[in-house]
Amino acid sequence: MAGHSKFKNIMHRKGAQDKKRSSLFSKLSREITVAAKMGLPDPAMNARLRAAVVTARQGGMPKDNIERAIKKAEGADGENYEEVRYEGFGPGGVSLIIETLTDNRNRTATNVRTAVAKNGGNLGASGSVSHGFERLGLISYPVKAGDPEKIFEAALDAGADDVQSSEDGHEIWTAVDGMHDVAKALEKALGEPEGIKLAWKPGVMVTVGEGDAATLMKLIDALDDDDDVQTVWGNYDVPEDVLAKL
Repeated sequence: MAGHSKFKNIMHRKGAQDKKRSSLFSKLSREITVAAKMGLPDPAMNARLRAAVVTARQGGMPKDNIERAIKKAEGADGENYEEVRYEGFGPGGVSLIIETLTDNRNRTATNVRTAVAKNGGNLGASGSVSHGFERLGLISYPVKAGDPEKIFEAALDAGADDVQSSEDGHEIWTAVDGMHDVAKALEKALGEPEGIKLAWKPGVMVTVGEGDAATLMKLIDALDDDDDVQTVWGNYDVPEDVLAKL
């Protein structure tokens, strides 16, 4: 299990699928509202909103919830969220990038710092770890979308930069400015994706041993439990035999 290898990369632990759906929907709703505020409230005319809606649909979010989140952006008295990124280190020396949407920077900073410190990590200054990652577009498809050869050919025709297929699904990486054009082309060939998102792809992976893996998973779960935290990206790779013991 690699830290960057899943679109829902903080939902990887055994039993994580049973986490409160309300918490997941809260994060998805927040992203939709922010995306709608940053552009037109029409997914067809707003690339970020389109990506957020696709992700919400694939996450099982009801249509009414999605529409409500979009309308929320039109209200003058609605919440104002800002994007804040934290960088730091986890157990085993892994690098972490924590993306948040918050209406209270002090609360979020305190919560993130506490979660990291209590679970064997520490936060660093802005840029302390992001230099080891590449900012790219990530389009995800489930295994059932096709075999690796079919996905590779579709990605190549669509103009993607890289494809990684595994038993968990297919990851298609693109340049940031070409992500939505590639996504549209892929949708014609493969159907609607499981997710579309700007992502942080690590240049070098760090293999986490049994001694640090349990603490690292606790750290990521603690961050995931915070409604302000949208996504956690990392350069960790936990071998399957180690993961099975957790």
